[in-house]
Amino acid sequence: MKSLVPNVIIILTYYYTIFANNQMSLQDIEIYGFDYDYTLAFYSSHLHTLIFNIARDILIDEHRYPEGLKEYDYMPNFVIRGLHYDVQKALLMKIDAFHYIQLGTVYRGLNPVPEKEVIAMYEGSHVPLEIMSDFYGKSSHGHTMKQFMDIFSLPEMTLLSCVNDYFLKHNIDYEPVHLYKDVKEAIGDVHVRGIMYRAVEADIEKYICYGEQTHAVLRKLSKNGKKMFLITNSPFDFVDRGMNYIVGKDWRDLFDVVIVQADKPGFFNDRRKPFRRVTDKGVLLWDRIHHLEKGQIYKQGNLYEFLRLTGWRGSKVLYFGDHIYSDLADLTLKHGWRTGAIIPELRKEIKIMNTEEYVHTMTWLQALTGLLEQMQVHRDPASQTVIQQWINEREEMRLRTKDIFNAQFGSLFRTYHNPTYFSRRLSRFADIYMPSLSCLLNYDLQHTFYPRRTPLQHESPIWPEQTSTGAMNIPFQTPNRHIRKISEE
Repeated sequence: MKSLVPNVIIILTYYYTIFANNQMSLQDIEIYGFDYDYTLAFYSSHLHTLIFNIARDILIDEHRYPEGLKEYDYMPNFVIRGLHYDVQKALLMKIDAFHYIQLGTVYRGLNPVPEKEVIAMYEGSHVPLEIMSDFYGKSSHGHTMKQFMDIFSLPEMTLLSCVNDYFLKHNIDYEPVHLYKDVKEAIGDVHVRGIMYRAVEADIEKYICYGEQTHAVLRKLSKNGKKMFLITNSPFDFVDRGMNYIVGKDWRDLFDVVIVQADKPGFFNDRRKPFRRVTDKGVLLWDRIHHLEKGQIYKQGNLYEFLRLTGWRGSKVLYFGDHIYSDLADLTLKHGWRTGAIIPELRKEIKIMNTEEYVHTMTWLQALTGLLEQMQVHRDPASQTVIQQWINEREEMRLRTKDIFNAQFGSLFRTYHNPTYFSRRLSRFADIYMPSLSCLLNYDLQHTFYPRRTPLQHESPIWPEQTSTGAMNIPFQTPNRHIRKISEE
């Protein structure tokens, strides 16, 4: 048997790889910008449990929801990011890049909805554009779908599912729209009231994963003369406590501009909010801002004023964030900044893609698909019997590949063979993406990222066979008992 050591090296290498959707050279980047949460600071799973528990208790104590909800605990592996929630039907689901629901991933509460019922409700599996979520993934202005793109939304989706489950189990008649709004408000209160911030600050080692490599990235950029700025929705005290832990008390010396409570994505569009200076003790000053000074802290403001005061425009700026809509979309579409998405889920998915089970399953799944495409011309009963067996086997394997990633919703990036709606947005709004900022340590600041030229459907016949880059080179024998049956006809 071949040694797996080279394959282990490949997997580890991919953990620290930056993937390109668009060609970009770091040589052109003079200014680096960052979000804070899940970009500079990474959190342990304890934080999602905390958010879930506090929001659940707010529902019970303040919105008069049943005490029985306390029986539900946070389930870290129930949902994935990027799911859509039908507010009026109280259904959580995964939708692909073409607005088709991935059947088998529609959940009411904690239970899957039968495919026939889903098709009856939506008159098929396609979701029309007019009821999809709006540009920022929200359910507003007639849109009935909400897309959850934020990593912080995982406990919100789980809580929605648990409350729905409780009402269904106890035959309680309820209005799904009210439930959605109450859960959204309870989750919001965890942030707005500062409950989460105080909890993290009180036990920072429990909630923040120490960012030694984040520190190294910032030092590297600083030593190479790059300008840096921070734009976050989080309050200053929370950011300061976290950055002191991750980087050190001198963290502000690394940044040319620091903006807190920015209210993204409104920050990128609303020209009305001026910047306001904040003292180290959190006191808001009233003086007009004529310059954004290094070492100072600013609150709110807007991007247009930021551009006027700094002159940092166009493709010389690279901004990193984890939220594809709130952090990246407006910057790339309206202002021409380069954008980098932080996708922590990549590490888990890449590891799965390099397992023997996944490689074997995908190899045979691709072979089956090719066989079905080529052999469907055989219309005699014997051939059709074999083809139907292949169709059944292919469906079983598609379900298996989904379950490998997440038993309920599958991969963040794929709905069977199609990209997910999340994946489509990622490819549109992020020039590059990576599991964490630490990946920058593997590249010098002259590096150019080149996207892989993958064949379009009409180009594929003239391209060499594509294989999964990074997948383990595992010997594989194609089952051929069915192939012989047709060839012998």
